[in-house]
Amino acid sequence: MPKCTINGKEVEVKEGTSIIEAMQQSGDRIAHYCWHPGLSVAGVCRLCMVEIEGNPRVQIACNTMVTEGMKINNTSDKVKDAVKWGLDFHLINHPLDCPICDQAGECGLQDQYMEYGKYDPEMAEPKQKKHKVVDLGPTVVLDSERCILCSRCVRFTEEVSKTNELGLFNRGDRTEIGTHDGQELNNKYSLNTVDICPVGALTSKDFRFRQRVWYLKDAETVCNGCSTGCNVRAYYNKEGFFRIKPVYNEKVNGHWMCDEGRDVYKFANKEVRYLKARVRGASGWSEVAPGAAAKDAHQVLKSTTGDALALVLTAQYTVEEFDAIVSTFVNEFKTKKIFFWQNNKSTFDSFDGLLLRGDKNPNTKGLMKVLEKHGVSAQWTELSSGLSSGAIKTVVVAGPENLAVFPDFAERMKEISKAHNVIWMQAAKHEALESLNTAGNAWIIPVKTFVEKDGTFINHAGLEQKFKKVTTVVSEALTLTEAALLLAGKNLAIPTMPAFMPTNQRPDQVELEARKKNEFVFKRGTL
Repeated sequence: MPKCTINGKEVEVKEGTSIIEAMQQSGDRIAHYCWHPGLSVAGVCRLCMVEIEGNPRVQIACNTMVTEGMKINNTSDKVKDAVKWGLDFHLINHPLDCPICDQAGECGLQDQYMEYGKYDPEMAEPKQKKHKVVDLGPTVVLDSERCILCSRCVRFTEEVSKTNELGLFNRGDRTEIGTHDGQELNNKYSLNTVDICPVGALTSKDFRFRQRVWYLKDAETVCNGCSTGCNVRAYYNKEGFFRIKPVYNEKVNGHWMCDEGRDVYKFANKEVRYLKARVRGASGWSEVAPGAAAKDAHQVLKSTTGDALALVLTAQYTVEEFDAIVSTFVNEFKTKKIFFWQNNKSTFDSFDGLLLRGDKNPNTKGLMKVLEKHGVSAQWTELSSGLSSGAIKTVVVAGPENLAVFPDFAERMKEISKAHNVIWMQAAKHEALESLNTAGNAWIIPVKTFVEKDGTFINHAGLEQKFKKVTTVVSEALTLTEAALLLAGKNLAIPTMPAFMPTNQRPDQVELEARKKNEFVFKRGTL
């Protein structure tokens, strides 16, 4: 464990640690563009300059290893001058696109200019013109003029996705990144290149021109797209959720996430959700409050206890919710006819070697654990035969949140609708549910999505990950825990929360109405 001194502080690091890693560890700020902790060292931006005692020249911190007794600083005038004019070199051909650039507000170039630059430019020659609005593939757009040639995206496709679509072409100030002939940037991790781009050169087609980042609030949660359980940050405001980005977790997803996982915010937004419960009786469908619908359904459940009652669960809810509803059915309604709705069976155990798993549920392990705890081992064939014979009269379903990964939805719904009564709990609308046709009564009860509740997911490796509520989208929607209490006939006051209010805001923060019904936040960058 070599010891070194960084800006007057003694720091102990592991053998083989670079100076820039040591500075990150010690909390010292250092300018850099090309270095990224999840990629190899390129050393092309020449900004992470440091002065090492005994060495007459400044050195790059990303490719210089710490040795015992090394004395390092990046606060001397010599270093500051080297960084300042390095920034000038990067900005020589960079366009003044900030007012129309998607990266504005979270741009490494803006931040680092304000922290390390603030020089008077001496460039008098015309800027080099390059290609703008280059369609790289289905997810990413390139603006070559904004690119500072850090090569992060190229290294990502070479080292992480191993798809090698991107390269650096031409030489000197005419160098551009691009795709190789006949190829497009089309892999399952392509949007990570947008995350790691330090400027606005690579932008996401999904997020492009949709919001200014300073109008967005954010909070951490766990992706529910598959059983990997990537740690993510969800971005939202009063208009809804707009994007999902990865959060570093060494044990789970490292620095990355898949492109599929970035779409999980779409089924949480209000426009695709059930806002009120729907009840079908003799006179057709009517809308009621979700809590009232669950309480009403209790009357049917009370008269159908035992093996005439079945519960169908998808592995898209939290451990706490599974425990509450399974416990209610086993102990209150005296039935162990509880079934796991397993989606995409043929690819359930597949894995692409990086992050994407065939189990498109965040909590299969959690559901299995709860079913084992309560001694439940029913197979789907028992449900099919019970529905066909008429032995099962009433079915309660905790349907999927992410409908995109349940291709058998309409088929399963048709099978379940053979029951006399069906109580279907689900967050997102599905056209098949509009034709839910049973001999008796039917209920469609809105439930909360993963961003609207606290809970625990257990991923494929058995790792328990607790997460906090991000915000409320549909205030009257229920959690499965609340639904279980109401279905059991218990009284419960459902608090109605205003939609899209942050749960991680300090009490002293003030909310101000902005021009386009968004909210300013008091979280400011270095600008």
